[in-house]
Amino acid sequence: MSGIVFRRAREADLPAIIAMLADDELGKLREDTSLPLADGYLRAFKAIDADPNQYLAVATKGDEIVGTLQLTFIAGLSRKGALRGQIEAVRVASGHRSEGIGQKMFEWAIAECRTRGCILVQLTTDRDRIDAHRFYDRLGFEASHLGYKLKF
Repeated sequence: MSGIVFRRAREADLPAIIAMLADDELGKLREDTSLPLADGYLRAFKAIDADPNQYLAVATKGDEIVGTLQLTFIAGLSRKGALRGQIEAVRVASGHRSEGIGQKMFEWAIAECRTRGCILVQLTTDRDRIDAHRFYDRLGFEASHLGYKLKF
């Protein structure tokens, strides 16, 4: 798969990013793609963009945004003060799934984490995303922890 370029997301990319976040059974229940976008999306984007430990990325093919993910770099005292990379909100545009873009996105994200000095890369995934679990297993990730959330 060639022709995929990764870059930092721009404010103008938000409608495409939100559309990808909403384009599945779970996302359609929690996202709002109506325009103009809800103010919360812009506030969140500005906070992410201003934080040097956050990287909201888009994958482009020509002028089209075909994927997105968010990297968070987490400093911690455990593991002798190690830096961790957290990959979240991974999406590939529905018209481009099964083209190898997801694998390219993870290869890029893992390389970014190595460049930053991370000693590991982690992610969370909804327990209902069975296909995603198989994908992560194939990439070499281990299902090593059990996660919990408290919603407000």
